Amino acid sequence: MRASALHKLLAFTMLLLSAPALAASQTDVDNCRQPLEDDRRIAGCTAVINDASMSPRLISAAYNNRAIALRHKGQYDQAIQDHNEAIRLTPDFATAFNSRAIVYSLKGETDLALQDYNEAIRLNPTDAIALQNRGVIFRDKGEFQKALHDFDEAIRLNPNFVVALNGRCATNAMTGQLQAALADCERSLQLRPNEAFALDARGIVWLKLGQLDNAIADYTAALRINPQIAGSLYGRGIAQIKKGNAAEGNADIAAAKVIKADIAKEMSVYGLAP
Repeated sequence: MRASALHKLLAFTMLLLSAPALAASQTDVDNCRQPLEDDRRIAGCTAVINDASMSPRLISAAYNNRAIALRHKGQYDQAIQDHNEAIRLTPDFATAFNSRAIVYSLKGETDLALQDYNEAIRLNPTDAIALQNRGVIFRDKGEFQKALHDFDEAIRLNPNFVVALNGRCATNAMTGQLQAALADCERSLQLRPNEAFALDARGIVWLKLGQLDNAIADYTAALRINPQIAGSLYGRGIAQIKKGNAAEGNADIAAAKVIKADIAKEMSVYGLAP
């Protein structure tokens, strides 16, 4: 290659390297902000992240939003990396701690999830979502009083918080507070009549109260909405066996174990077994 041509090539390369990143369009910004289709959100957030004119706080928000889309796609490690960047840029970003905790929970890294929920709540004590999420962690660890405290606080902050009502219903069912559990599930279903997990949780309460027909009705309604709820299949199976319908009950229990192999262990926490 001639020297002049080489110099031109080097100059062009340096120009490319020194050129500023392309500015994100308004469409990119909008796609990043909105919980739209995940690939569109990832593309929009990536454009925002690569736009050097954006403020660190906006870039931090874009990392967090991209992480949420990556989580939806099951790309948990990449999501955590983005949450890390969001928190590095904005250390007081309570929502990013809550969002990263969700990913850790999905990965089964409960202790890391709990640390992040604690930090999210420290930064924003009125975050009902973080409180409800931490309540689930405590419940799954068998720390029922801590779980109930978090659900109580989440519901105090947002009396119509269906997910927290469902969580408190299930926790009260675990601890034998059946009337309190029933009240929460019924309140949840008043707010959202087709809430499958509220129907599932109320089915547990009916089953523990010995009201087998009500339990079967709620479990069947839950499965009509979401056929993949292993607990509803297992619970309906128990109710059917108790009613003397062994064939139907065993079929439901077998189907539940196909969906979730350890469902019997999970249901035993409620004191339920065939």
